[in-house]
Amino acid sequence: MVHSRWARCLRAAGITLALGASLLGGIAHAQGGSSAPIRILVGFPPGGGTDAIARTLADKLKDQLNQPVVVENRAGAGGQIAAQALKAAAPDGHTLFISHDHSISILPQVTKNPGYDPAKDFVAVAGFATFVNALAVSGGTPARTFPDYLAWVRQQGGGKGTVGIPAPASVPEFLVKLMGQKFGLDLQSAPYRGSAPMMGDMLGNQIAAGVGSIPDFVENHKAGKIRVVAVMGTARQAAMPEVPTFTELGLAGFEDVPYYGLFAPAGTPQAAIDRLGEALSKVIALPEVRERLTTMGLTVGYMPQQQLASRERAYTQTWTRIIRSSGFQPQ
Repeated sequence: MVHSRWARCLRAAGITLALGASLLGGIAHAQGGSSAPIRILVGFPPGGGTDAIARTLADKLKDQLNQPVVVENRAGAGGQIAAQALKAAAPDGHTLFISHDHSISILPQVTKNPGYDPAKDFVAVAGFATFVNALAVSGGTPARTFPDYLAWVRQQGGGKGTVGIPAPASVPEFLVKLMGQKFGLDLQSAPYRGSAPMMGDMLGNQIAAGVGSIPDFVENHKAGKIRVVAVMGTARQAAMPEVPTFTELGLAGFEDVPYYGLFAPAGTPQAAIDRLGEALSKVIALPEVRERLTTMGLTVGYMPQQQLASRERAYTQTWTRIIRSSGFQPQ
């Protein structure tokens, strides 16, 4: 008899606790918050342009989403390791991948077995900016302009030169290759594991030139430690309006500019994607965020899910033609 009374009490207590937990969960859901953190995977080391962008967004996304947002660096293979980690993640809205064109549009075309297929394994969440790549020379070279750099390579190396790139088989590598062909130089790419170590060697005058994104270069360019001498795209950049485009300098074909966006594992619920996209749109509308990203060399602009997906497909098609015409064989 006593045991049965205890059993009834315990069952009643269990029901009360369950109802309490359900109510608390409902309140948290209504408020849009969650105790589980959102991870933003970054395919490059800390200190580079993509890492700085991710941390800028994460700091404000946590407020919009009312839950922790952490940046997780999975550096290596030009973003390939982070992309593979995204594929392996649960499609529950708690893992994102911040990426520009390289990991999504380029790597799958230049690598035999990248370990992921963006069209099948990922889903676009939203885009937030475009940017351009650029050629910069180190402070140890006398070159002040692009023609100066070409003349310096001819004089110092007999037409041979080495140009750093943040990842092998990337847009910067194809730019170096076509630049050499156009101007009759023997330019070789020197691949790094991200822009941060490449920048370290440029600042130490270990390498005379490098190709990377404007966010990688802008701060050191403004400080006079390196000199950006040419940019991709159809127009000069607001962050460095004195620098001409490659098209102005006689090297056409690099007018289509890369994008930045957030991606999630395929199968992520649409409700979660919509919530993340809405939060991102509010974050990049904040004056301090927009100013920060602009000074880093980005052209800020919100791209909803379908717009980012369409841009990614078009960019991939453009670079499919360039890569095939260059004779590059997947490795």
